[in-house]
Amino acid sequence: MKQIEVVAAVIQQGKRVLATQRASGEFKGFWEFPGGKPEKGESLEEALIREIQEELGVLIAVKSYIHTIHYDYPDFHLVMHTYFCSILKGKPVLLEHSAAKWLLKEELKEIQWIPADINLLQYLNF
Repeated sequence: MKQIEVVAAVIQQGKRVLATQRASGEFKGFWEFPGGKPEKGESLEEALIREIQEELGVLIAVKSYIHTIHYDYPDFHLVMHTYFCSILKGKPVLLEHSAAKWLLKEELKEIQWIPADINLLQYLNF
């Protein structure tokens, strides 16, 4: 089975974290923590900073590692490295997503997450 490695940002602002809604693809309308695939030669942290700049137009600081999620989709195995982050500069702009929400911890289970991201919720202590 093909393996895809990605990075994802749990962007914190006070007691809330940012969730973004997919605008297209198989999971259109589902919510996720933003991120993407590292490019050759990039560290995971460098990839995360670049991906969030491309997707949301903000500069982030990668604060701390959370967990690596392994999830089997029908066509591939996902390895998702996750990090707590904060915004250093800018306000999120939806460049690739259809919506974004700042959610309190107790609100996280109120939206429909893509499958791999559901597994991350148990590791979020903020």
